[in-house]
Amino acid sequence: MKIPPALLRILLAVAASYVVICVFAWFMQRKLMYFPDTAAVAPLSGTGMQDVTLKTSDGIDIKASWWPGKRKVALLLFHGNAGHRGHRFDWMGVFHSLGHPVLMLDYRGYGGSGGEPSEDGLNRDADAAIAWLKKNAPDKKIVYMGESIGASVAVACAARHAPAGLVLQSSALDLADVAAYHHPYLPTGLIMNDRFDARDLAGKLAVPLLSIHGDEDTIIPMKFGRALYDAAPGPKEWYEVKGAGHNDVIPRGGTPYYQRIATFLSEIEKS
Repeated sequence: MKIPPALLRILLAVAASYVVICVFAWFMQRKLMYFPDTAAVAPLSGTGMQDVTLKTSDGIDIKASWWPGKRKVALLLFHGNAGHRGHRFDWMGVFHSLGHPVLMLDYRGYGGSGGEPSEDGLNRDADAAIAWLKKNAPDKKIVYMGESIGASVAVACAARHAPAGLVLQSSALDLADVAAYHHPYLPTGLIMNDRFDARDLAGKLAVPLLSIHGDEDTIIPMKFGRALYDAAPGPKEWYEVKGAGHNDVIPRGGTPYYQRIATFLSEIEKS
């Protein structure tokens, strides 16, 4: 069957437009994925918080905040894809008030750190944080706490450097699946450079896991976090925050949210 010339021109125009959209998405993907606040972050005065500079394996200076504490379990925070570590001081301050030391790093391109964010880069930043903790807090049990894309960083880091435990908030097994959910017309699996695919890693998470997700999350719907949780061998616990979306898990969760994490940290401290 011969295609009429007018219809053929329309089909070619549609195909060309689709290719342009895909090329644009590929070229701009990291601008669409990472939303860093590049401003330098000052420590909270009078709290004992210290500025730390980490050196990565590729020579990038990464800024971090170290909040010393006397408890045996320390938190290493991998924050989400927007803002910087300073926006998490109040959140982490609750655990520090319980005596837990906390290290909060800013990935490359965030919070005064050098470089530009990428999956490989964030993994290198995580390795630098682990190296610093091993040298400066060798007596502490380290629990990784990952928020959103930071949960993906935490999982990958756990596969390389096993922690004492993992707290994952608003996580996903593969961020390409999340991108496909939001943009089903794009071949996200083919064009995404930074997938943070944990399919081959999740089964290796043989450490205590607390997985937290808002049941009304529309950015990373709960099914994606549940897929990661189901793939982990355990011991593990699923903690669902009712009425919470992606960015309001903490205020929606309130006191019970903090209590559950505090209990998780205490159980690791006793183990």
